[in-house]
Amino acid sequence: MKRPLLFIIFFSLVPMTSFAANGIEAITIAGDGKSYSVTLQILAVMTLLTVLPSLLVMMTSFTRIIIVFSILRQAMGTPQTPSNQILLGLALFLTFFIMSPVLEKANEEALQPYLNDQIAADIAITKAIEPFRGFMLRQTRSDDLEMFARISGAEPITDESDVPLSLLLPAFVTSELKTAFQIGFMIFVPFLIIDMVVASVLMSMGMMMLSPLIISLPFKLMLFVLVDGWSLIMETLAASFFT
Repeated sequence: MKRPLLFIIFFSLVPMTSFAANGIEAITIAGDGKSYSVTLQILAVMTLLTVLPSLLVMMTSFTRIIIVFSILRQAMGTPQTPSNQILLGLALFLTFFIMSPVLEKANEEALQPYLNDQIAADIAITKAIEPFRGFMLRQTRSDDLEMFARISGAEPITDESDVPLSLLLPAFVTSELKTAFQIGFMIFVPFLIIDMVVASVLMSMGMMMLSPLIISLPFKLMLFVLVDGWSLIMETLAASFFT
């Protein structure tokens, strides 16, 4: 998994003039017999663009954030509000905020030296991956790393700095799923208590035909607003990565 990704990134970083003369034949028009070629760099960049969404999900804080937001929406009883576009936008901008130290380090140590012709492309790729690798290692549970090492038949992990990306990526995603559901559980409990109290009151009044969700929704919204819920959720999510 690591080598194909490095291969694609390498060709996307190599200057276009290196492959300007030798292109891959892409389209041939039968009428005039002309053929049009595409350079290897363009092909690599277009291929990389299809991989970027998966990289965003797997190597950043996006997974934990979007899952917590989705659980929060279900706990409040508003499955359509906020909309998916709003939640994705919030998760994306919060991801950029949390990942800004990692992105700045990758820019300073890898991208800028490469653009200034101070280091080669392969060295730039290695230096750019290291900040993301450190971020993922800090958020990954050792149990998950050991589980994937055991499944793959690899040697027991003695030094986390030597963990290959083929083990680190799935272990990181698994740890993010566990942490996201733990945070989601803590968020769900107060809203569940409100639902239970409202349902008990309605049953004691004999109003069993009235849905408790309709009555409890205003109380849950009021509670969320009074405790400044959005700021609390944002702060908790950000702090969960920086601690």
